[in-house]
Amino acid sequence: MNDNPHDRLAETLGPGGRQGGVSLASAHAALVLLHGRGASAPDIIGFAQEVDAPGVVYLAPQAPGSQWYPYSFLAPLASNEPRLSESLARIETLLELLGAAGIPAQRVALLGFSQGACLALEYAARHALRYGAVVGLSGGLIGPDDTPRDYAGSFAATPVFLGCSDVDPHVPKARVDLTAEVLRRMGGAVDARIYPGMGHTINRDELAAVRGLVAGMAR
Repeated sequence: MNDNPHDRLAETLGPGGRQGGVSLASAHAALVLLHGRGASAPDIIGFAQEVDAPGVVYLAPQAPGSQWYPYSFLAPLASNEPRLSESLARIETLLELLGAAGIPAQRVALLGFSQGACLALEYAARHALRYGAVVGLSGGLIGPDDTPRDYAGSFAATPVFLGCSDVDPHVPKARVDLTAEVLRRMGGAVDARIYPGMGHTINRDELAAVRGLVAGMAR
């Protein structure tokens, strides 16, 4: 294993991964951005321009083949292995690297869109603690309807933002509702917003909410 933190960060972001904002050494807070299926790190790093918070480093890993796992997030968990576990492990490594750089979890926001939102939410649920924020845009917890949701730990009032359309072709509203219920039960301060007729996209209200969460975390 490479012990150089800069090399480890580059390896974890992967070929095509992106870093923006201030340098890791000078950052006060971090935003980890997870792209959707078929998209890329350069696509989602554009959030850095939307957020534009001082003192924040933006990290956008690139998924191999532009997908974090091969099948629907509603498919049996085993069908998405080993890619699902490998992708979750990459988030864990990023958080370890940020911690080693002096940025604890309470100053790290996890954000994803679509498949990346599902990954971010599932990682947070499996590793519940006080984060700076958790943001799932058009996504929900991973696994079929009968998946046990007996996650351990507490979010300790972590701000959680969920945004999705009521007619999203990939994400059932019922799964967003379930995700909100589970994360509230785990101590998350959940703000879940369902947008009528929006489709599978991101709107200005969601961007404004994210901007406010990151700005609050980075103070």
